[in-house]
Order: sequence, then C-alpha cells, then structure tokens
Amino acid sequence: MRAVYWKEMRDNFRSWRFLILVIIVVIASGATVYFAAETVRDDVAQNPTESVFIRIFTTSGDSWPSFLWFISLFGPFLGILFGFDAVNSERTKGTLSRILSQPLFRDSVINGKFLAGLSTIAILLAAIILVVSALGLYAIGISPDGGEIARILTFYVLSVLYVGFWLGLGMLCSVLLKSTVASALVPFVIWLFFALFMWMIAGVIADVQEPIDSYSQPEEIAKHERIETNVGLISPVQLYNEASDIILDP
Repeated sequence: MRAVYWKEMRDNFRSWRFLILVIIVVIASGATVYFAAETVRDDVAQNPTESVFIRIFTTSGDSWPSFLWFISLFGPFLGILFGFDAVNSERTKGTLSRILSQPLFRDSVINGKFLAGLSTIAILLAAIILVVSALGLYAIGISPDGGEIARILTFYVLSVLYVGFWLGLGMLCSVLLKSTVASALVPFVIWLFFALFMWMIAGVIADVQEPIDSYSQPEEIAKHERIETNVGLISPVQLYNEASDIILDP
C-alpha cells in the first residue's frame, strides 16, 4: 500500500488537474477575502465585537459569497475529481491487471489510492486556509487569538472529512462502474440531489407530519421546523454547513 500511496501522490501533484485546481482556488480565495474584508472592516468600525478575524471565513460581500459557501460548494467537486477515475481509468488503460499481477492485495490498491487522494486534498485545503488567513490578516490588520485559531483548525479537520466523504463516494463509483463518464456523473447527481433537492423533500415531509398555516401555534411551528431540520441533516452538505456555522460563529 505504501508503494501505491507514493506513486499516486506523485501522479496527483504532477497532473494538470491539480495545477488547474490550485489556480482556481487561489483566484477564488483571493476574491473571497477581498470582498469579506471590506464588509468586516465596515462592521467593525460601526460595531466592534469579539472574534473579528474568524469572520473572514463566514462573511460574504455584496456580490461575492463567503469562504464557507465556497468550500461547501467546491469541496464535493474536489473530492469527486480525485476519485471518480481512480480505479476504472487503470482498468481502461489496461494497467490494473499489471498492478494486480504483482504480489499486491486489491484492498491495498484501493486504500493506497484513497489515502493519497485524501492527503492531496488535506494539503490543498491547508494551503487554502493558510492563504485566506494570511490575506485576511493583511486586509483587516487584526490577528487571531487562541480561540479563533482552535476554531480554524477544527474547521480544517471538518472540511477534510467532508471532502473525504465525496472522495470515497467517487472511488466507490469508480470501482463499481466500468465507464469513467458514468462514475463521474453518478456522484455529481448525488451531490446535486443533496445540495438542491433535499431541502425541498425535507419541507414536504415536515408539511405532511406537522402541517401549519397562519393560525398555527408557536409549538406547532417549532415542531414543523424541527422535523424539517432533522430530515435535512441527512444531507452531508447541510450537515457540513450546520457544523461549520457552529464552529466558525462563536
């Protein structure tokens, strides 16, 4: 597995895919910090509060979303891109049979590829967060305290787990499906379902179990919202957003 891991790490860092992702990430992160810093400076000037630095990650500009929204949307793409062709591309090129002809277990190949993809994602996310933190420090001129650093580190671990879930899903499709196109489309469709349609389904289920109208009591409205929230947490996208909001918003 160690040999597969280091071979995949070299391939990941030498690929055009990784270079293009780095360029996109740098541009998007810089724009996110630029617009967020303007909003944070204006808010601090009017109403100084604690935990100013960490607001760089959650504040959106007038015409640009927040860094948290960027990771929530871009993270699944990142994981799927590193996993959807991990196995079936080897099968298509005819190299998988050569690899497995060596004294190598099949699970060692899959685990080595997964760990290499997860390590690449972890390094990329660490670089993103460091760049955003450095640009935020330069833009607003306020350094983070110990509590904010701990929250940022926790957010980093949570983000690696979140993107790792989509990496695992992409690799699962790569193992089960022979077509590279199909193994790319299936996880993207699953992401689209969780990101766009799950909240609609949660609303329908809440309406069925606890229907409300303009005459409903506060207890009934609260129960309706609680059902909708609990059903929505089935989605990893919603779960990540809720957990990140709690971590990044003291």
